[in-house]
Amino acid sequence: MVAAIFKVLGLICIFAMGTLGYAGIALLMGIESACIPLPSELIMPYAGALSDPAVNQRLSMEYGFAGGLPVFNLFWAAVAGALGCNLGSEVAYWVGAKGGRTAIERYGKYLLLSKHELAIADRWFEKRGDVIILVARLLPVIRTFIAFPAGVARMNRTKFHVYTFVGSLPWCYGLGYVGQYLGQRLLDEHSPLKAFMHKFDLVIGLAIVAAAGLFIWSRLRALKGYNTVPAAATTPVAGLPSIVDEDEGGGGGHNDATRVADLRDQMNIDNLERATRDK
Repeated sequence: MVAAIFKVLGLICIFAMGTLGYAGIALLMGIESACIPLPSELIMPYAGALSDPAVNQRLSMEYGFAGGLPVFNLFWAAVAGALGCNLGSEVAYWVGAKGGRTAIERYGKYLLLSKHELAIADRWFEKRGDVIILVARLLPVIRTFIAFPAGVARMNRTKFHVYTFVGSLPWCYGLGYVGQYLGQRLLDEHSPLKAFMHKFDLVIGLAIVAAAGLFIWSRLRALKGYNTVPAAATTPVAGLPSIVDEDEGGGGGHNDATRVADLRDQMNIDNLERATRDK
C-alpha cells in the first residue's frame, strides 16, 4: 500500500525531473515558493533519491523511463531547489509589492492560502525584520508565505534573494538527504527500516492518506474563510474601531473590510502568543 501511494505522489516530481533534469527541480520548487500547494517535503526527497544510482535505476523501471532518469549530485540538486525557491519567491514578492495585502487576499483564495497563515507571516516580518526571511526558510508552512510581507514592505530585493537562497539551501539539502537515505534503506532487502515498513504497511499507508486528507481539509477551510470574510467584516467587534461605515467617497468599503479582517487576524495572533506565554 505504501509503495503504491509513493508511486502516485511521486509521479509529477519524477516526470518533471526526468524530463528537465536540474531545471525540473528548480521548476517544482519555484511552484511551491509561489504558494501553489506542491510541498517541498515531497519534491526534494525524490531529487535526493535520484542521486543514488541503484535507487535511480529502480525508479526508472517503475516509472517507465527506458533511457533512465538523470542521476543527480545531491549538493547541486539542493542548489537547484534553492534557486527555484528564489524564482517562486520573486513572484510572491512582486504580488506583495505591486498590490499590497489587498491583492494577496484577492488572489490568495484561488491558491487556497489561509488568511491566518498570511497574518502570521505579516506579524513575524513586522516584529523581527528582514532577518526573518532567512530564518523562515528553514520552517515548514511559514517559509512559503513569508515573501508576501517582504514585498509589501518593499524589502531590499538583493538582500531578500540572498536571504532566501541562504535559508533555502540547507532546507533543500536536508530533505534531499532524507530522500537519498530512505531510498537506499528501502532498496536493501535486509534493512530493518524496510522490514518495519513491510510489517506496518497498512498503518503507515492509512497515516499518509489521513495526512493528505488533513492537508486538503485545511486548504478548503482556508477557502471557506475567504468566502465568509465580507459578512464577518461588517460585524462590530469589541476593541475594534467601527470603520466600515466610514466609507470616504463611497469607494473605501472593500478596503475598510480588509482592514477589519487584518485587525481580527492580529487580535487572534496576540491572543495565541499571550496564551503561549502564560503556559
